[in-house]
Amino acid sequence: MSADNADQVAFWGGNAGEKWAAYQGQMDAQLQPVLDGVLDRADLQAGQNVLDVGCGTGASTLQAASMVAPGGHVLGADVSEPMLALAKTRGDGVSNAAFAEADVAVHDFKAGHFDRVISRFGVMFFADSVAAFANIAGAMKPGATLTFASWGQIDRNPYFTVPAQAAKALLGPMPKSDPDAPGPFAFRDIDKVEGILRDAGFADVSGAANDLVLSLPGGASELAQLSCEIGSGARALDYFESDAATAARLQADITEIYAGFPNEAIPAEINYFTATKP
Repeated sequence: MSADNADQVAFWGGNAGEKWAAYQGQMDAQLQPVLDGVLDRADLQAGQNVLDVGCGTGASTLQAASMVAPGGHVLGADVSEPMLALAKTRGDGVSNAAFAEADVAVHDFKAGHFDRVISRFGVMFFADSVAAFANIAGAMKPGATLTFASWGQIDRNPYFTVPAQAAKALLGPMPKSDPDAPGPFAFRDIDKVEGILRDAGFADVSGAANDLVLSLPGGASELAQLSCEIGSGARALDYFESDAATAARLQADITEIYAGFPNEAIPAEINYFTATKP
């Protein structure tokens, strides 16, 4: 583990990772369109070796494993022990998938091993992104491809902005955070990320913003409930040490706003990137 990434390891290894594991079903359902976009672009084929960066609770690894069978194998890597514990349970009996607790920024992978590297929201947290991607590139075969998704512009992602604005109206302002620091929106600038990938030694680098819709079967109410457990709503409630009544009021306020979106689903801007190891 890199000392520079210690904060992220501690964050995802603690309460945040435990919450993601607890809400695995809802998170997987909500983010399935994002994963579909990664896998559609990754061109996975039978027999390939794949690295899944930031695999979380394992949905992306297991779906990729089904696509590279027979003969292929997928390694899911993450720094979150709580999420990996669930991933390993979900992957029990899947012979061509494995999981490793590893900081991919510094992990000593076998050189030139992977045909594909994929990630759904797992690469925006590196302290030194160029060095991290260079380490990943070292584990890839010449001609292997990297495909990943990140969140786009902040104002194009109401999954984050609506709970934050509702919490501010109810509870007051929170301390400002740096969106360029490691975190969800660190890769919102496509030109910046393309430069990082080129500096890390990749070729044929391409990034593009795509509009998606994120939804859950329970509509606005379920989306609001999830935002108060994981995300900007939850962060505000934790920061202000809110009681259950305040949390319920915030959830109701968010539900009302989300209900105004068509089909009670949330629009999202997702950046997809592809690059090749020369």
